[in-house]
Amino acid sequence: MAQREAITPARHSWVEDAVATLIGTYVASFGVFLLHSGEAVTGGTAGLALLLSYASGGSFGVLFLAVNVPFLALGVWKRGPGFGVRTLVAIVLVGAWTELHPVFLDLAEISSVYAALTGNLLVGISMLILFRHNASMGGLNTLALLAQDLLGWRAGYVQLACDVLIIAAALTVTEPAVVVASAVGAGLLNLVLIMNHRPGRYVGGAVASR
Repeated sequence: MAQREAITPARHSWVEDAVATLIGTYVASFGVFLLHSGEAVTGGTAGLALLLSYASGGSFGVLFLAVNVPFLALGVWKRGPGFGVRTLVAIVLVGAWTELHPVFLDLAEISSVYAALTGNLLVGISMLILFRHNASMGGLNTLALLAQDLLGWRAGYVQLACDVLIIAAALTVTEPAVVVASAVGAGLLNLVLIMNHRPGRYVGGAVASR
């Protein structure tokens, strides 16, 4: 009987990590742009930054960086400086990309329901890309990953619990119907993570060894 080939995990190269970070942050920023254009919300620090932006009229990119600082320090402490650097780059890129979209695209007439659902779905996909390359968009995403690493809790479930609180707070700055749509969108976001980011399932590609 032929001996079964052993499969060993292969790490992503730095080029793959760099390209994934560019793609992931771009997708995330477009999701945030849709949310902002429809005055919708999401969870996590992106949601907090959106709420603060609606309330103050300030720049999302600046606020997103500001609310992430303490969580970024936590990520460096628990997952190392490499993770911290990648996450900081991701945070800055998301903020920068978000400021770029309005220059080329005007979505003044966008439906808030469409913005909430599609925006959250895109953010969920982007988070999955970044997670698989040992980075995140900071904040509660980092907290969710730490809970998964240390306690075995799925990142998607942790993120969902935090998102419920943040989206509930959105009732102070936007209409209830938009908040409901945003809650459904956040559910889609976390469904993407729950279905696709299970510990031990993804190993960054595999190569056969003899």
